[in-house]
Amino acid sequence: MTASGPGVRRDAWGIPHVVAGSVADVAFLQGKAAAHDRTWQLEHARSKAEGSTAALLGRRGLAWDRFARRAQLAEVGRRAHENLNDETKAFLRSYVAGVNKGLAEAPPAPELESLGARPGEWSVWTPLAVFAAHHVLFASFPAKLWRRHVERTAGTELADAFHHEGLWVAGSNSWVVGGGRTASGLPLLAGDPHRGFESPNAYQQVRLTCTDPSDGFDVAGFTFPGVPGVQHFAHAENVAWGITNAMADYQDVYLERLERRGDAVWAEGPEGWREAVRSTSLIEIRGEAPEEVEVVVTERGPVVVGGPGEPESFSLRTPSYVLGEVGFDCLLPLLRSRTTRDVLTALEGWVEPVNNLLVADAQGDVQQRVVGRVPDRAEDNRRRPVPAWESSTGWAGWVALPEQAVAADGHLVTANNRMNADFDKVGVEFAPSGRADRIDALLAGRSGLVAEDMAAIHRDVLAGQPAVLAGAIAALTGLSETGTALQQELAGWDQQLHADSTTAAAYVAVRDELVERIVGTPQLAGLDGASPFGELFDPWFVLTGQVYLGLGNFLSHRGRRLVPQVEGLLAAAVEAVAARRPGPWGERHRYRPLHALGLDLEDAPPLAGDNDCVRCTGALPGSDTVHRGSVARYVWDLAGIDRSGWVVPLGAAGNPTDPHHHDQLPDWVAGTLIPVAPS
Repeated sequence: MTASGPGVRRDAWGIPHVVAGSVADVAFLQGKAAAHDRTWQLEHARSKAEGSTAALLGRRGLAWDRFARRAQLAEVGRRAHENLNDETKAFLRSYVAGVNKGLAEAPPAPELESLGARPGEWSVWTPLAVFAAHHVLFASFPAKLWRRHVERTAGTELADAFHHEGLWVAGSNSWVVGGGRTASGLPLLAGDPHRGFESPNAYQQVRLTCTDPSDGFDVAGFTFPGVPGVQHFAHAENVAWGITNAMADYQDVYLERLERRGDAVWAEGPEGWREAVRSTSLIEIRGEAPEEVEVVVTERGPVVVGGPGEPESFSLRTPSYVLGEVGFDCLLPLLRSRTTRDVLTALEGWVEPVNNLLVADAQGDVQQRVVGRVPDRAEDNRRRPVPAWESSTGWAGWVALPEQAVAADGHLVTANNRMNADFDKVGVEFAPSGRADRIDALLAGRSGLVAEDMAAIHRDVLAGQPAVLAGAIAALTGLSETGTALQQELAGWDQQLHADSTTAAAYVAVRDELVERIVGTPQLAGLDGASPFGELFDPWFVLTGQVYLGLGNFLSHRGRRLVPQVEGLLAAAVEAVAARRPGPWGERHRYRPLHALGLDLEDAPPLAGDNDCVRCTGALPGSDTVHRGSVARYVWDLAGIDRSGWVVPLGAAGNPTDPHHHDQLPDWVAGTLIPVAPS
């Protein structure tokens, strides 16, 4: 490693390894390193948390800023900070001091230079608001707005066709093998979180070492830039953990009745009309006059859609808003954890997002537990917006969440799937079981496993959910000669989505053609358009994406009853693709991470995999841009951190001119890992 300032050492990939004699100094140096590595990303994250992105980006940031102000994201951060214990407050104070010091010292970020801007000052509550901003759209409330739109436009029966075991913005794989089946005799834990591809990457690798004899730790893991410690994925000496999204339903949307009475706003609740909290907030817009936004908070929560005088208004109720917590009192206990029990105890205070945790230690103890807060309330709350004035829609405490132990000779896989009947109380919609089933099959009956065996699972590109579509294609009759040839080719396909496979490309092309044809049917008329709830929610209202996620439903007996022309549409899709055979899959399936200013990589590498493969690389139907997938991969070997590996799609540095900006990309594309503790 090479030195890069006191206490921060950089490995060959520029990953910061922080070493300090106290917890406070570790936090300070982590914040300072984050500011050096991710200057632009931290400024963008702070502005998102405060609802001030339009001051940087102009009108393209306005939709988010309106939402952030109305959703009270900064206020959630402030309240959550006030409710922290004193030790966590000191930890955050040191981290934020490091961020501000690093931002003052860091060379200008190209993005900020192009905008003529400088980084702003971080407050002690900013990391909590940043974390809240990362996850407020990560759960179920946008999907409830979508369902309301479908029910009102096309009816409840068709809306049920969109009830799918599918993913939109969530995802991840995680699996663990007990020590009885590994070469070392100690557990192996691996996984890869799935999110939207961004530049810089959503996660940052870090190793934090405290040498205080009475309070020491050595932890390697992934963090959100702007958030101290490690949260979801880490190897902490004798214990390691990882999470997947539990697909929990913990956000409620309330249809509000609002009235303006003079300068006040009143809202109708179960106990009658009550005055809401009203204020105004001024949003600065780059190059334009500022805009004033009205902020209304009812007894349910902040009004995020509509307002007094609008046709419809909806408020958002979340555990973090209700409790005034996001779970940051867990961060220091996680760093200090030595055993599985320590991690489970630390995460008893977790709030949201609700995660499905796997944790293992060097004593061989392996556990699974869903962590976070899921409210106990009526079934209708879990599916659609509900009337704020009805008493049946209130919350009645918190749901007890599933957990289980893993035997020493066993293994367990979590991949956003409904793992067992206990998960019915966690959420409503889960991932298809394809990824979990595939990982389970790759682990079943194997012993003597080592870290590379886990890494090989990351590379698996078997199509996760091809059976329904492949079966429907095989059942077609009356195709042309070229159509029949493609039908037979697909029937003999090994269902591997390798980048150089033309058959994989043809399969996806048929799927895309079918989706587009279903979208164009009269039964779905009125659904193919922008969100009626504002442009921020447009991604959840892309009809091609929603049909794709529910494609199995449309090909089922029920779906064929609702859209009886599906058979003919599928035949037409096969014929269209047979007439213009596509090239290799990777030719159109390329990694292009989203950058807030539109900056692109010089070369967009071709990718294997697909949305529902273990090797998740998801694109919208018809698109050649892979927009979501594995934003990190890891294998934690409890036999020693020196045997563990990790990788991210780009690199440690956010600056595009830095040699470590995307030096991990070749390994990530190849599906290989770099060592956590290089020599």
